[in-house]
Amino acid sequence: MFLIEARRIAIVIVGSFLLAISLNFFLINANVYASGFSGLAQLLSSILNDFFSIQLSTGIILFLLNVPVLILGWFKIGRGFTIYSIVSVVFATLFLEILPIISLSEDIMLNAVAGGVIAGVAVGISLKWGASTGGMDIVAMLLSRLQDKPIGVYFLILNGFIIFVAGILYEPENALYTLLALYVTTVVIDAIHTRHEKVTVLIVTDRTEALQETIHKQMVRGITIIPAKGAYTQEEKSLLYLVITRYELYDLEKIIYEIDPNAFTNIIQTAGIFGFFRKEGESINDLQDTQ
Repeated sequence: MFLIEARRIAIVIVGSFLLAISLNFFLINANVYASGFSGLAQLLSSILNDFFSIQLSTGIILFLLNVPVLILGWFKIGRGFTIYSIVSVVFATLFLEILPIISLSEDIMLNAVAGGVIAGVAVGISLKWGASTGGMDIVAMLLSRLQDKPIGVYFLILNGFIIFVAGILYEPENALYTLLALYVTTVVIDAIHTRHEKVTVLIVTDRTEALQETIHKQMVRGITIIPAKGAYTQEEKSLLYLVITRYELYDLEKIIYEIDPNAFTNIIQTAGIFGFFRKEGESINDLQDTQ
C-alpha cells in the first residue's frame, strides 16, 4: 500500500513539473495561454504587469486562485483527492518559481502545440491517479461527475473566457493560438484520463463476502457473483462481475490489494452498456424510484 501511495505522489509531482515546463518554456513568452487556472493565472499576471505595472508571478497567482477551489474540492470531491491536489498545486507553484522563463522556439504555433501537449499530459496523469492540478480541474471534475461526460469537454467550455479576454486585450492572433493550445490539451487529457469510458472487471477470489462488502461500501456499483472452481486446484471460488468507469479502477485496485492480494483480476474494455448505470450523485434510492 505504501508503494502505491508513494507512486501516486511521484506521479503528481511529475505532473506539476510538466505543467511548469509547459508554461515557463513554451507558453508564457509566446503569449499563449494554458488550460484552466494556469492560463487564468498567466492572463492575470500579464494584465497586472501591462496595465497596472504590478509584477506578480504566474506561480503566486496560481496558488492564490486555487485556495478557495481546493476548499470546495475538500467538501465536494473528497479529502484524499484534495490532499493530492494540494501537493500538486504547491509543487507546481514551486517549479514555476524555480524554473526560468525561456523560449525554446520563436515559432508561436510550435510553442502552442508543444505547450498544449505537455500541459495535457500533466493534467491527464494527475487526474488518472486521483489528483488534479487544481483550479478548473476540480470544477470540471464536479461537472463531469454530475453528467458523466468527458472532462475535456468542460475544459474547452470553461476556457472560452480566457480566449475571449486574451483576444480583446491582446493580439487576436494570440487568442487563436491559445485556442489551438487548449484544443490540443483537451485531446490529450481525454486520451489519458478516459473517466467516462466503462470497463468490465472479472475478479476470481475466495474472499467473496469481504470483497463485495468493501466494494459496496466505497463504490456504489452492482456486482454479480458467480460460483467458480479452480480447474487445477479444484478449490471453490467466486467470480465477481462488475462494470465501472476507468476513473474508479484506481480505487478498485486498492480495495482488491487490501482484501485479497491473491485475487485474479481481468479488466475488459466495454464497448457499451444498456440499462441503469449509476452516475455520480445518484444513490440506490434513485435506482429504486425509476423501477
